[in-house]
Amino acid sequence: MYIEINNYTKILSKTTVLNDISIKMDKGKVYGFQGCNGSGKTMLMRAICGLISPTKGEVIIDNKPLSKKNSFPDSVGILIENPGFLSYYSGFKNLKIIAQIKNMITDETIRATMSKLGLDPYDNKKYGKYSLGMKQKLGIAAAIMEEPEIIILDEPFNALDEKSVTIVGNEILNLRNKNKLIILACHDSKELEYLCDEIFVIENGKIKDHRKFTHIGDYDNEEK
Repeated sequence: MYIEINNYTKILSKTTVLNDISIKMDKGKVYGFQGCNGSGKTMLMRAICGLISPTKGEVIIDNKPLSKKNSFPDSVGILIENPGFLSYYSGFKNLKIIAQIKNMITDETIRATMSKLGLDPYDNKKYGKYSLGMKQKLGIAAAIMEEPEIIILDEPFNALDEKSVTIVGNEILNLRNKNKLIILACHDSKELEYLCDEIFVIENGKIKDHRKFTHIGDYDNEEK
């Protein structure tokens, strides 16, 4: 599994939101997109998911260019902005509805994913009553429960307490060790440096810097 972005440019309402971006990413690594709000991080994630089409350039995933006929990666889990969960169902019920689309995983897998992230799968509390942190963890659970080949998480640590940040960080590393290709967007450079193999700094829709890291051991938020 690999992603290749070639000279990708996106112009919206005469504004260039992504400007001639070229990136290569391989499985078994965590990649970070760092930048302030409006820098282009989320727009680049949308491009990789096929949620927007380029003004020029292309996204290639395992030799398959994203196009109108092949507009979405074959195996991808996404957390971008606010997930569209149903407020009157429990967290488990919401995930079960999503899982029924592909029918790839069992109820036990859904419950195990929720438990790993610190959510009680047997809690009948409706999603509308969830705290912001619980909503965030349910969004992450939806993205990773089927263990897709590509996992894209936009600001995954928003609204999480320190314990939950550590739990999610270690789960990201666990998925990397399973040879997944993981992309994180985060404004906090410390979080990215502790988790990512490579970081792309984005400013005004352009790649301004590219850094590589070597990590050993688990992610521990308390060490920072």
